[in-house]
Formats: sequence, C-alpha cells, structure tokens
Amino acid sequence: QVHLVESGGGSVEAGGSLRLSCAVSGSYVARNYCMVWLRQARGKKREGVAGLDSDGTTFYADSVKGRFTISKDKAKNILYLEMNRLKPEDTAMYSCAADFCWWAVVAGLPAGDTASWGQGTQDTVSS
Repeated sequence: QVHLVESGGGSVEAGGSLRLSCAVSGSYVARNYCMVWLRQARGKKREGVAGLDSDGTTFYADSVKGRFTISKDKAKNILYLEMNRLKPEDTAMYSCAADFCWWAVVAGLPAGDTASWGQGTQDTVSS
C-alpha cells in the first residue's frame, strides 16, 4: 500500500514563496519511480507543473520555469516543490502523484493503475 501525504500549502501575496512537500510511504520506497506535481485551478483543466524522473531529470511547465523547483530527499522519501515569485495565476489545488511520469502528463495520458495521489493542497496567491 502506498501513501502520499502533502503539506505546505497556504495563502501568500504575489511575489511570495511556498514550499510543498509530498511524503511517500509504502511499496514505492524500495524502488525508483517518476513523480509529478500537478495543479488545477477553479474552472480549468488539470495541468502539469513539474516532474521528476527516476533518473533525476526534472521537467517544468513553461509557466513556472525559473520560479519553481522540484526536488526529492531520497533519504526521507519526500518530494518537494519550491515555488518562488508566485503570481495570482498560480492559485490552484496542487497535487503530487507517484509512478506518473512527466512524458505522460505532457501527452495528456491518464495515470496508470499503479499511480498514487496525494490528497491535494490549496495554494492561494493574492495580488
């Protein structure tokens, strides 16, 4: 059984920063896997924000390049999303997913049966 628990969301003013965490436990711990951060703003489709492949390669949506950083603490099995210079348009529900790769997100494919999801965290950026 796999569990992803997110934390770190909240409200911030434009230009501020937030760091999201996604703690992974369960059967994923013992193997390498892709992970992604996605977000869904009210009334909009879910979109990929950042991805981390099993070989450590990182990917970013154009809208967040240079502002967001995805990383993973392998020892603690925690995925992070450092978000800087936040904008009101970054307001969304952010979710992490494991065993769901960036290439699949970009291709618009659904997550496979082995993927797991965090509970989501709402981030609000005020102007």
